[in-house]
Amino acid sequence: MPGCSAPLEPHRPHRYNKRVKNAHATAPRRELAPGLRRFLLFTATTTGAAVMIIEILGAKLLAPYFGTSHFVWTAQIGVTLLALAAGYAAGGWLADTSPRLAWIYGGIAAAGVWLCVSVPVAEPAAYFCLRFSLPVGSLLGALLLFFVPLALLAMVGPFFARMLTATLENVGRIVGRLISLGTLGSVAGTVLISYVLIPRLANSVTMYACAAALLVVAAIYFAIWERKALPPVLFFGGLGAFGGFIGAAQPMLAMQPGWHELYRGNSNFGMLQVIEDDSGQRRYYLNDLLTQNSYEPQTRQSVSLFSYMLYGLAQTYAVETRDVLCIGMGVGIVPMQFAREGANVQVVEINPAVVPLAEKYFDFEPAKVHLAIGDGRQFVTLTTNRYDVILLDAFLGESPPSHLMTREAFAAMRRCLKPGGVLVMNAFGDFETGKDFMIASLARTLGAVFASQRIHASGNGNVFLVGSDQPELTVRRGMDFARVPEVVRVGAEDAFNSRISVDPAHGQVLTDDFNPVEFRDAANREELRRRLALSYRPR
Repeated sequence: MPGCSAPLEPHRPHRYNKRVKNAHATAPRRELAPGLRRFLLFTATTTGAAVMIIEILGAKLLAPYFGTSHFVWTAQIGVTLLALAAGYAAGGWLADTSPRLAWIYGGIAAAGVWLCVSVPVAEPAAYFCLRFSLPVGSLLGALLLFFVPLALLAMVGPFFARMLTATLENVGRIVGRLISLGTLGSVAGTVLISYVLIPRLANSVTMYACAAALLVVAAIYFAIWERKALPPVLFFGGLGAFGGFIGAAQPMLAMQPGWHELYRGNSNFGMLQVIEDDSGQRRYYLNDLLTQNSYEPQTRQSVSLFSYMLYGLAQTYAVETRDVLCIGMGVGIVPMQFAREGANVQVVEINPAVVPLAEKYFDFEPAKVHLAIGDGRQFVTLTTNRYDVILLDAFLGESPPSHLMTREAFAAMRRCLKPGGVLVMNAFGDFETGKDFMIASLARTLGAVFASQRIHASGNGNVFLVGSDQPELTVRRGMDFARVPEVVRVGAEDAFNSRISVDPAHGQVLTDDFNPVEFRDAANREELRRRLALSYRPR
């Protein structure tokens, strides 16, 4: 009919949009070859392991300069999380903007090169950061050294999720698998670095090995799937490896003139060193640059004052010294003093790497003591034995571990003491107002557990605290100063005769639930660390 037309179909926007969405949902993407898909999953697992290795190893590399306090670990964990957040966002953006696998594998290779360079750069970077406060310096050091490689590795997950997803119907399964494999890789990396690599290899070697693994993964991809890009990857990877080789040839914390190194080894509790002067008359044991003891090989005597104070104060105040528990072995000098006099000595040492070092360089004889490898707090909690003396000489970094300084820890030690027994503790602290929180808190905490206590100080930072169930600590046997080397004899006499009092209002009773000693004592530890690190700085 003229002027007529077919009736218009009603507008159905929702049905149309649904059809469009379904079309997009079912539109297939180009499937990756099975071999490539498996390699991407392997890469996700490997980079997950690398992230945890870098996180843990980074804190270890910075420990000689900044210590092992919670500030250092907070900085390292915070930088890791920040890098992961940045990498996830960048990886997702890149996947939508330019979904080429070459970008990601180029980033993995770049992360490997960066890690190679980070090892020789770590020392000058740490010295630069030492001019700042401990929290700021450790954070800045972690940012400079590890933010970029961690962010590059974090890009892998979201990018691979896009590349492996053929349709929206399987996106959940793909993303779940990637996250699962990355997390399993992180677990494997954590176990590998903590239980295999750190106890056996230098931190620098482990970092180079991690970098090499990333470079190999990138090289395999380019060699098989994008050969045109392989030459520049090999070139820059080779440069990074060469830089790592040069860095390995120049060990960190080189010796000062007049000294040479007898031993350097890594452990789960820091870098262990034995150094000796060129005349062979003086030998030192250091843990992350902190002097743990000094020794004269010819006389087989310690020349560290605290060795004589621990032994002498125990002899002075204890009713008997037949059964002795040493929490913290050091290099075995104090336990051997008691053992050679016929005492039954139990030693608890958390770091097994110290034992062969003590045998070889400091005349420690494990057969003459009962040696247990483990944590001192756990030991005193579980043991049924009783002792005349407990010597607490356990240090983690610049001070005793915080879990050994609480009311509950001291109560467990008191249960292990015989009537009249004494606890003698070696600490490192300051009595100046405003800097005396740790010592004042230790005194208050000991007073909350023991009937009597006393504080002796050496004047060089070592502080000795004595606690006992005796109504009043009295001198039962005087120290035999004739047995003390002349170089520390005057200091030992002064420390023995000292009677230090602290203002309890400057501290608090430390408990397992609330123990802010690391935070409140941070300024003292920061200054000690800075002074030690600068003393080792190459001239």
